[in-house]
Amino acid sequence: MNFDVKRVRAAYPALSDGYAYLDGAAGTQAPAAVIEAIADAYRSGIGNVGGTFPASGRSGSIVAECRQALADLTGASPDGVILGPNMTTLTYRLADTLSRHWGPGDEVVVSRLDHDANVRPWVQAAARRGATVRWAEVDISTTELPAAQYGDLLSERTRLVAVTAASNVVGTRPDVAAIATAAHAAGALVYVDGVHATPHVPVDVGALGADFYATSAYKWSGPHIGTVVAEPALLETLQPDKLAPAPEGVPGRFERGTAAFADLAGVIAAVEHLASLGPGPDTPDTPDNPDTAAGSRRQRVLAAMAAVEEYETQLFARLLAGLGAMEHVTLYGRAARRAPTAFFTVAGHSPRQVAGHLAGRQVNVWNGDNYAWELAGVLGLRDSGGAVRAGLVHYNDEADVDRLLTAVGELA
Repeated sequence: MNFDVKRVRAAYPALSDGYAYLDGAAGTQAPAAVIEAIADAYRSGIGNVGGTFPASGRSGSIVAECRQALADLTGASPDGVILGPNMTTLTYRLADTLSRHWGPGDEVVVSRLDHDANVRPWVQAAARRGATVRWAEVDISTTELPAAQYGDLLSERTRLVAVTAASNVVGTRPDVAAIATAAHAAGALVYVDGVHATPHVPVDVGALGADFYATSAYKWSGPHIGTVVAEPALLETLQPDKLAPAPEGVPGRFERGTAAFADLAGVIAAVEHLASLGPGPDTPDTPDNPDTAAGSRRQRVLAAMAAVEEYETQLFARLLAGLGAMEHVTLYGRAARRAPTAFFTVAGHSPRQVAGHLAGRQVNVWNGDNYAWELAGVLGLRDSGGAVRAGLVHYNDEADVDRLLTAVGELA
């Protein structure tokens, strides 16, 4: 494996403070290139789009380049990239729009594995339209989301299936492609929450079978910008609420208000940063290890994220082995395919106390249900403070993991 984590870490100014940032599942730090891209946009002068002056033109170029960058990241069409403040806001917007075609007797399928942002908007929209909500359940012993159950959940009245590409607390990566195939056979649309998957694996929305795929840039080293990507032809069939003079074409009619143009410049830089994480030009060029210094940005992103996945998988194994060896620690999650996220409790200490102890050792982690509301409930953790979450990303290293293990060990 050729992944130079020292080079990667050097790109992140925040990491110089000496803390182990194992809170990436809630939001990542930004590399210098992203910070500079945002600052440069402001230095250059930006204005609202559609004007006759250069600053307006610069903003328009940023928007177009951002759509292309997100298309390269996800395998989507740039004409189907909807921009917004975050995944939750955009999902509520799409839920309101899609549910206008629902009525009594229609059905939507959500899962107990998902972050609440891919549950509550659909549940609430269904309630407003008199539609029925059906639940895909988690295997508690493994935290898998069995795809086979969807055969019993789907019917000719199913209008939408909402499912995550990776759990934000236990890391489970369900077989989204199989679920989408079953949903499409029933005539349903598929809305995939890719927020926790996108930072860790190569993404191809076509291969997943996602009609809509949502992700947030601040989970993969960008600013607080969200996006939902879809086929432009599908978006053409939908009419969201909008202001009368706002753009009528897609994807613009789904975007409310003035965009955060400087942050969009940061998104472009973040995608470029991800594309730079793959093997360099001095790496042997073989079919299994292509030279990512060449090729399109889409090709470089795919190669880089494959390298990220391999590196994080090895680092995660170190974390799981260390926690698993501690008798006072209970780990949740044993799925076959996982994002590198550990969810655990420590005997005799509340999750908040554990997080506070770790903070005192300069280790950043989260505690609670982390908005995995349904999963925390079925795991029996919701009413007892949830659990501790440690999430790895590509700038974490063995020293970060070992510091967490030492600190948790002190609580025995």
